[in-house]
Amino acid sequence: MQPQDVEDLIRASFPDAQINVQGDDGVHFSALVVDESFRGQNRVQQQRAVMAAIKEKVDSGELHALALTTKAPE
Repeated sequence: MQPQDVEDLIRASFPDAQINVQGDDGVHFSALVVDESFRGQNRVQQQRAVMAAIKEKVDSGELHALALTTKAPE
């Protein structure tokens, strides 16, 4: 997997989000996801929503780890 692949998975569920994915080994990534839908949600709720978007790849082992930062726009 490449960072763009991870971004595409997240973007499918959050089409208007600001998304920045980093990673260079193909299985470990970090992502910043800023989306208006996160407003009023706590961090756990935000991260669960993003993890649901990538669940299939995590379950298959294709995506091993994602360090995730989420927030609503300022």
